[in-house]
Amino acid sequence: MPTSKHWADSYVEKTVSAEAAIGKIQSGQRVFIGSGCGEPQELVKALVAKANSFSGLEILRLLTLETVSFAAIADRTKDTSLNVRSIYLGSTRSEAISRHKRFITPMNMSDVPMLFSTRKLPINVAMIQVSPPDDFGWMSLGISVDVTLAAARAADLVIAQINPRMPRVMGQSFLHVNYVDVFVEHEEPILSVPYTNDPSEADQLIGKHIARVIEDGSTLQIGLDAASQATLQALSNKTDLGVHSQFLTDDIMQLYARGNITNQRKGFNDGKMVASMAVGSEDLYEFLNDNPAVDFHPSDYVNDPFVISRHNRMVSLNVAHSMDLTGQMAAEARLSSRFAGISGIADFVRGARRSPGGKSILMIRSTSQNEDGSVRSNIVPHLQDDVVLVPRGDVHFVASEYGIVNLFGKSLQERVIAMISLAHPDFREELFKESKELGLIGTERTLGEAVKAIYPVKLEEVLDLDGQRVTIRPSKPVDERRIQEHYYTLPKEDVLSRFFCQKSHFTRTDVEARSHTDYVNALSLVAVTGEFGFGKIVGVAEMMRLRGANMAEVAFSVGRDLQGKGLGKIFLRKLAEAARENGLAGLMAFTSPGNKGMIKLFQTLPYKVQKRLEDGDLVLTCKFEDVI
Repeated sequence: MPTSKHWADSYVEKTVSAEAAIGKIQSGQRVFIGSGCGEPQELVKALVAKANSFSGLEILRLLTLETVSFAAIADRTKDTSLNVRSIYLGSTRSEAISRHKRFITPMNMSDVPMLFSTRKLPINVAMIQVSPPDDFGWMSLGISVDVTLAAARAADLVIAQINPRMPRVMGQSFLHVNYVDVFVEHEEPILSVPYTNDPSEADQLIGKHIARVIEDGSTLQIGLDAASQATLQALSNKTDLGVHSQFLTDDIMQLYARGNITNQRKGFNDGKMVASMAVGSEDLYEFLNDNPAVDFHPSDYVNDPFVISRHNRMVSLNVAHSMDLTGQMAAEARLSSRFAGISGIADFVRGARRSPGGKSILMIRSTSQNEDGSVRSNIVPHLQDDVVLVPRGDVHFVASEYGIVNLFGKSLQERVIAMISLAHPDFREELFKESKELGLIGTERTLGEAVKAIYPVKLEEVLDLDGQRVTIRPSKPVDERRIQEHYYTLPKEDVLSRFFCQKSHFTRTDVEARSHTDYVNALSLVAVTGEFGFGKIVGVAEMMRLRGANMAEVAFSVGRDLQGKGLGKIFLRKLAEAARENGLAGLMAFTSPGNKGMIKLFQTLPYKVQKRLEDGDLVLTCKFEDVI
């Protein structure tokens, strides 16, 4: 409680040893321990040393990188000395977490401060770690504000470890000396996570896929996982990024240092990186100290979906442990970074999707390894023992090392096809079979050649055609309906030119042949305008290896609005490049003798073009060895 004494005198009077401070804790009380890397280690050691003298003590904390396992002490004493309450929402697949799941209190991070402040969950003692007081008696909670500030304000007794190494972080992170009951001065290294800049190949691929849908000027929330950090590294060519995130990490610091993060276009809290916790190296903590570009706030502000939604182009980036074919997502805290399981994900998923131009992106590695060394798919027919952290209705973008899809507004059948395209090729056929058994997809459906296909992202290209942004990319299984719509909108003369008949029906079988390809023996390119996942296909280029010949037949169709703007030439150039890379000898096309446009188009290639008539059709041929 506040005192009329000068704060400096009060500070001296209230400073004791760690043992004396712990001596003020009584049996039966609930004790909050500062979260994350802000854990007051000296106080924790003193508490553990006296653990056997307590009965009915309850330890309240976030599930974090614990220096001491209170759960193990509870196991040893059969919960008589102390009990544990861990705030966590996620799967409990890993053994270390699973065997102590009885202690878990599932909550969204944005709700935790209110739980303390309203005393719905009364806190008797808060053990926290702070920076030394400034000239006015204010101490910073430093790298761990999140729920710690609310716990300190709500506790009957506050014990603060004063650590000169705790950075003084700006924002709503301060607590005055007069509101602390006991001080323990002890200098020690702050808990840190060594910075490593070596993500796996899968994580790097995920990052590259995601970078394509993140625009300049976006505001980012980044989860704690190697895939998240690999995504940050993939954003090194973006400009004017902002940060509003539960965590600050070394990779965020690196992007800020390189000038990619400016925080000038956030639309809310401009100029500031806003977070509630830092997890990283000592270099990161030094960067945060007295940095006016950084503001830390409690979780009920940082994780508030309304606050999140106020940012321009808010993008949430989080890692899923597993997902089912309908899009339900489960997360899990990993032993290397248990913070990943703390549930701020749902808050950011909902807030990001409601921001102007915002999007939620979930990352998932297609496979993981079992304890016996076997490999399992992280994309499964349905979640069984996992906690559903993000329901299917909230899922927006999903990315694996095999691509990125947009599930928003998609039917269950469309979601199944999209999720299977993100799965490892070794598991796609079984997933497709099980989806039919579950009634999620029609029994007549087939994946065709796409069952083993690896999406060739290098063939993607974004162009400006007469002021219109057009993306040229390989087709995906999720493109079936849009390709079908493209064919139905073609003028009759274009249908005749493309299909050599007045075709009036374009069946699913017709479309699957163009969307379910293996990208080697058959490749379709599409030109897309509009928002990712909802864009309109305005052109289709197809290439198919001819049986018995080392040649590929090509065909095109371009919507009327983009005819005459060079799209066919771009299509043909990219098909020729892909054919050469796949070991084909050349290209050929069938057209009518009067189709001067097609003849002229073929002649734009840097190869000699041969012409011949065959059953009334004109056959155009070029071989890659016959360079002009």
